[in-house]
Amino acid sequence: MFRKSLLSIALGVALFGLTACNGNDSSAPTTATPTLASQYQDVIDRSGTPLQFRDFDSYSNLKYNPLLDLGAWHGFLLPAGESEWGGFTGPMVIAEEYSLFFASELDKLTLSDEGGRQYPLTAASKHDIHAIPGALIQRFEFEPFTLELELRYGDARTALVRTRLINNQDAPLTLNLSWQGELLQQWDAKKTVAEQYPDWTRTISQNEQGVEFQFGELRSTWNMMQSGSARYRIDRTLPTRTTLDEKALGYVSEASLTLAAKGQQDLYTLQSYVHSSDEASRFEQSRQALLANPARYFDDSIRRWEGYLERGLSNQGISESERRIAVKAMETLNGNWRSPAGNILHDGVTPSNTARWFDGVWAWDSWKHAYAMAHFNPEVAKNNVRAMYDYQIQPDDPVRPQDAGMVIDAVFYNKLSDRGGDGGNWNERDTKPPLSAWAIWEIYSATKDKAFIAEMYPKLQAYHDWWYRARDNNRNGIIEYGATRHVEHNDEFGNITFKVQYASVPAGLDLSSCTAEGDGWYACAGMPLYQKVLSVGGYSDMDIGAQHGAGWESGMDNAARFGFIEQDQLKRYADKTYGGDLARARQDWNVAFFENHEDDGSLIGFSIDQESVELNAFLAKEKRILADMADLLGKPDDASRYREGATQLAGYINTCLFDEASGFYYDRQIHQGDVADANGCVGKLLTARGRGPEGWSPLWAEVADKEKAARVREVMLSSQEFNTKVPLGTAALTNPAYDPNIYWRGRVWLDQFYFGVKGLENYGYRSDAQMLVNKLFSNAEGLAGSGPIRENYNPETGAMQGASNFSWSSAHLYMLYRNFLKKEG
Repeated sequence: MFRKSLLSIALGVALFGLTACNGNDSSAPTTATPTLASQYQDVIDRSGTPLQFRDFDSYSNLKYNPLLDLGAWHGFLLPAGESEWGGFTGPMVIAEEYSLFFASELDKLTLSDEGGRQYPLTAASKHDIHAIPGALIQRFEFEPFTLELELRYGDARTALVRTRLINNQDAPLTLNLSWQGELLQQWDAKKTVAEQYPDWTRTISQNEQGVEFQFGELRSTWNMMQSGSARYRIDRTLPTRTTLDEKALGYVSEASLTLAAKGQQDLYTLQSYVHSSDEASRFEQSRQALLANPARYFDDSIRRWEGYLERGLSNQGISESERRIAVKAMETLNGNWRSPAGNILHDGVTPSNTARWFDGVWAWDSWKHAYAMAHFNPEVAKNNVRAMYDYQIQPDDPVRPQDAGMVIDAVFYNKLSDRGGDGGNWNERDTKPPLSAWAIWEIYSATKDKAFIAEMYPKLQAYHDWWYRARDNNRNGIIEYGATRHVEHNDEFGNITFKVQYASVPAGLDLSSCTAEGDGWYACAGMPLYQKVLSVGGYSDMDIGAQHGAGWESGMDNAARFGFIEQDQLKRYADKTYGGDLARARQDWNVAFFENHEDDGSLIGFSIDQESVELNAFLAKEKRILADMADLLGKPDDASRYREGATQLAGYINTCLFDEASGFYYDRQIHQGDVADANGCVGKLLTARGRGPEGWSPLWAEVADKEKAARVREVMLSSQEFNTKVPLGTAALTNPAYDPNIYWRGRVWLDQFYFGVKGLENYGYRSDAQMLVNKLFSNAEGLAGSGPIRENYNPETGAMQGASNFSWSSAHLYMLYRNFLKKEG
């Protein structure tokens, strides 16, 4: 493959050094000391030449893995073929909420000398094309001169391309340079851009330093968003003569320069993308500074990445292949970092810049990202937390004051219509599991920034208290997942809404408290409302929005414990359990919802009819962390109250959420009857819905009794349950709803894997945890190679699944690197 270097790895980024010059300098060195980053070439395969805006794979990921840095909203690739050498392919542009390729190659360089001799880069005597952390690099050697191209980021809106020309001769050398490029005209495999969006305008013009592309307004909620003043600029530090092709949306820019004998010269190209004229004004001063002294910003990038790696690669004594996985994780997290834009007010780390739906900031994703990044990029870790807490609901909120304290699920560039926006991905239908205190305390542990704890402590308290006000239907101090009061969940009177997808109402469904609203929709008051769920994804024979919200609030969207099961699986379950009695089998998978009210009787939202074992384990852990924060801040009464609450909650988890017969923790249905058992537990454990990762959450949270932890360990290590080729999937093999290809019903998610092995370590089973970690690293496809880190993995085959360049997988891989990829002691 052409990208395999013909030069020494030691050249790396350091070939270009920290000694860049801005003009002729016959004494300038052409080599420098290798950097740490130069040791990690092509950790992620960043090659690719896009052919259309939507160049997607079968999972709706962009096919290629562009480099982004410094929170920029546009990224670049290495050329996939020889014909594209001389430029960096792309750019990929995140058009407010969606990543798309705007060009195949927007700035390709060709060279000739003053005698008219052409220097095709394919004719170079040596070439080296590769990526390293923070940079894309191309190098071509000819007898008379050497060309080096390196792309880095100068600020949050601008990529810098340094073009270094080195004269290998003892006499002056004059070279002619020509750059050219044009925008893509193809939307996808079937349509052109003009066919997809006939009214969307794109134009090109010249400016004093280069060219500028202007994009007209486009508000396509599920495909692309443009403000009407978005701009893409190409500026150069070398004056050029430019010819435009307005029809093809392309250009050619030409210039000449003379190199002194044995001299070299650096030229810089700035490629900038801004979402709006306001953003352009905000970054104009920075752009001018970059033009005035690009070498300084280039060197800053080198030093910054050396700092990330020096801080992040603290784990010594492990194999180089495992260190490369850690570097891949760090690169992925930094690549998914987005700087403030639109309604994202602080730096945030998105789940993925290549997956179609993931260019926003999510709650529990952010907590995981921040936990890992605390160790190599702590300021972004802090801001990622702030990006979510910026929208913590306040008591005077105009939309949902009843949810004061709640942190909403997802923040995007655009809000929804009820907030005055026109986006589609912003989400206030639910929150996410309470892991922010865990992340914030890790940031403190890494940075000792007490001021950050003081800033976040009252916000954490308000969020913690919200759970007990909004998600505790029977007021027993044990919390349920649920859904907010929201147009997707209830009508204007607060009644829960749903759609029956049968031609007639299913037998046994009591609609006496419901009102038909037409087109198959019903509004119901007076919970519980029971649902017979028979298909994957929510996504059932009765479509209840609140069920989606509750599943999303758990983060495990379509897990079996929330009643999701396939029809054929339900039939097999009925045959095995009830002699084929399907109606009786369905009762085990029925889901009920309850209205939650303020003291004055007003509706807050809804709870699903089950007390969640992992939600309450997380809350117990959060109480202990809040106690530690209270101690740090000199609040002993708070500390005592939180520790007492954690102890009480741990007692309930071990008494009422553990099944002695199967040796595992489960959720408990709470309104199956009012009679308590001998232990004082009301309702029934949901053992019929099988085992999932919620069962080891008490071990991670360190609230499990030791003997119960030993029983859970047995289940986790059983090859008939969770110990598969890639272990610790999101449903046991014995789970009636198990499917290795379904999101939360079999696939291996690395957050739940991490919680599992960390839980084992917490109870003295480190060797078992290490065994499972070794299986993951050996069998999860693509980890050891240059493929991107994926969203999840098939437990039986190890195949990569879901989103590419996935942040929380990267975060937990980095945690595993820090914790498990080393010898104990």
